[in-house]
Formats: sequence, C-alpha cells, structure tokens
Amino acid sequence: MVKIYVVDTNVLIQAPYALTSFEDNQVVLPMAVLEELDGLKKAEGEKGANARTAIRLLEMLRIKGDLLEGVLLENGGMLRVEKNFVHVSLPEDLPDEKMDNRILKVCKGLTESKNEQVILVTKDIVLRIKAQMLGIKAEDFHTEQVIDEKESYCGRREVFAPEELFKEFKKKGISVREVYQIDESGKTICPELTENEFVIIKSDQSLKKTQLGRVEGGHIKKLEFRKSSPYGITPRNVGQYFLQEALMQPASKAPLVIVKGMAGTSKTFYSLAVGLEKILNHPSGEYRRILICRPNAQFDDDIGFLPGSEQEKISPLMRPIVDNLEQLIDSNEEERYRDEDELRGKLDEIFSRGIIQTEALNYIRGRSLDRTYLIIDEAQNMTPNQAKGIITRAGKDTKIILLGDPNQIDRPFLDERTNGLSYAAQHMRGSSLCWQITLTAEECERSPLAADAIKRL
Repeated sequence: MVKIYVVDTNVLIQAPYALTSFEDNQVVLPMAVLEELDGLKKAEGEKGANARTAIRLLEMLRIKGDLLEGVLLENGGMLRVEKNFVHVSLPEDLPDEKMDNRILKVCKGLTESKNEQVILVTKDIVLRIKAQMLGIKAEDFHTEQVIDEKESYCGRREVFAPEELFKEFKKKGISVREVYQIDESGKTICPELTENEFVIIKSDQSLKKTQLGRVEGGHIKKLEFRKSSPYGITPRNVGQYFLQEALMQPASKAPLVIVKGMAGTSKTFYSLAVGLEKILNHPSGEYRRILICRPNAQFDDDIGFLPGSEQEKISPLMRPIVDNLEQLIDSNEEERYRDEDELRGKLDEIFSRGIIQTEALNYIRGRSLDRTYLIIDEAQNMTPNQAKGIITRAGKDTKIILLGDPNQIDRPFLDERTNGLSYAAQHMRGSSLCWQITLTAEECERSPLAADAIKRL
C-alpha cells in the first residue's frame, strides 16, 4: 500500500537528502515548508547550507516536471507540493497563522480526502503530539538514526585466553581465534572482534592475570604506549590506557579517534595533554597546532555583530578548555592558583604563539586542515551532516578527535540516536583508520563526588 509522507521543514534542515528516503511512496511538501525554507536560505552555518541544498534539489525536480502535479523520484517515489487545504478546520486553540498548524491542516485534509495512509514526518516532538491529538499518524525521521546507545559499539571487550598463549602475549600477540568469552549459559563462544577494538585479556587459569591489547589484522597486539606519560599525565584506569593508546598513535595510523564517556572521565583533559606532549615536550613537527572547536548551538548561528573579535565572542564557550589547560600547565595543585597573573601569562603565551587555537565550528566548513591536532569537544551536539563535514576536512597528517557524551545533548531536534557523535561512531566502526573507546562511569576521575553523582543522578 502506497503511503503519503508529509515532511516538516526541520527534517530538511537536518537532512536535506530526506526527500529521497521514502522508497516508492508519495512525499508531500506543504507550501508552509517552502516558505520556511525560503526564510532560512540566507542563514549562517549548517542551517542555511542545508536549506539551500534542499531548495536546489527542488529546483532540479521542478525542471523535470510540475511539482504541484508530482514529479517522479529516482527511487520510484513521487514528490509534490501541496497548496490546498487552507480552509480545513482545526480546534480553536490551534491558530491558523502558526506554520506548524498549517502543516497539520495539510495532513488532516489529505487524511480526509485520500484512501492512502498519511504520515507526518517531523523532528518536533510537540508537533507529533499535536498530530496524535488530531488522529494523524506522526513519526520521527528514522533514516539517520543509529542503534540504541545500550547496544552501540563501545570499542572494548573482555576475553579469556589459554594460559600458555597468555604468557607469550607480549612477544607474539594472540590470534583473535584463540580468545573466547563465556555466555550466560556457561557456553564458550568465540567473539567477533572489530578492527582496532581494545581488549582486556584474562588468563583462563588465573583471573588476576590481565593484559591489555588491541585488534589489528586478525591478531591482538600489546599496547605500544602503555608506559607513556604525555605531558606528565599517567593513566589511572583501563579506559585511560586505551584512550592514551589511541591519542598517542600518529595521524598516519589513527587519523580519527572517537571517545564517548560521561562527564569527569578526562576525555578533554587527556586529549589536550597528548596534544601538548606532541607539540611542546617533543616537537617533532608531527602537528603544527592544536585546533579546538565546541559545537554548541551558538556555533551554528551567526556569531553576531556585537563588538569584539570572533575569539572574544566564543571565549565563554571555551572556558572548559581553559580550565583543563590550567591543570595541565601547572600540575602543582597547592601552588597553581597562588599567582593568578603568572598562570594567566602562561596560558596567554600558548594562545599567542598559535600552539592552541579555538574556532567556531561553522568556520571549519570548506577548509582543508593539514598537520593539525583537531579536538571537537561536546561532539554530541553536532548533526550527522556536521560530523561528516568535519571528518572530510581532514588534510594530510591531521588527527581528528571527537569527544562527547551522547546522553548530554543541548541541541534541539537531536537525541542519543541522531547526533553526529553517535552517527560517526556507528558508521566508522571497523575502519582501520578509526579508533574508538567508551569510558565508563567507574572511570570518572574528576572527584569522588562527581563519580558518585554520575552513578546516582
């Protein structure tokens, strides 16, 4: 049975390709959606870019035929613009002048005049609730959704190995076919390990014996940087050993690192420590600079016309970065804040020399970044399209580090299954160029209170 999908503007703003994602069904754009796209086409950042992309696609279809009558899509479906049903009545508490209610009118009119099933596709939860109240079926745009966070890839696994192989691990490694897990029924199973997946290996003769390794080419190999202390920082838990390994690897071997974890698990702190180690402590020329972005909602909008440079406008959003740098630059907790001017001078020197640069996310678009240690903090606030745009900006010898917590999203229309961090993690899984690790609540190192709050709140 052919279905009629009525698409809301916010779907196209997040995924302009959505018009071609409904197989051989009918796609309907209310006239209100065209008006909203027109109003957004000059907007800054991804919002404006996606609006223009959607408009260009509509222009291509207009050339092929009459959008009011319907134009065939390559996937066998049909797209048309709906200008009717302006006189369809809604409850008095849903005023006609609101764009969302104009879309509901189209849905209600189609439902009453057609025999096909009409489905409203919108990322606006409130609009989906309104639709249900009117008896209209509504759903989110599912094409870009990843699997549930509880089932997602975490980049680490715990396995058992025979004692005789365990002893030779550091010299020879272990084949992925030689390790095993035990399921709930007590049965031995051979796990399907992913390329670059980190592994905690336990001896089957003594559970107190453990080794840490990583999957590469069908073998589990020992960590190369286990004894390293980047910028004087030493790993405090298993997750940080794995994180250090991924960050310390050169861009030629690990150009993309994706790190997920709750607040306080030292994602940003450790990433900065490794960057400073590579550029200041051992300046081999591997990277030219550390570039840091935090894709908060403000970064996708025009930064405005208020006085001040771009750096001055985004500096409040970069305060968490400065907090981490203060701890790294002066590791003596008792003396660190006794002379605030001296500490500020050390930070200013790092920024004035261009060792660390901060930038608004939307200004990365269109650039090619060479020999850059690029940290995207709070990456869960990126859209999938932004994640793709960032990763494809990687130039020669650039390392991209995506950091974030998929459960702490501040951006409208994104959730734990549709954000750019989760999208990149799922689609880059198994790539030899992508290393991933999820830090657990037990690995919080901020403070005893922070660790306890993560578990309880």
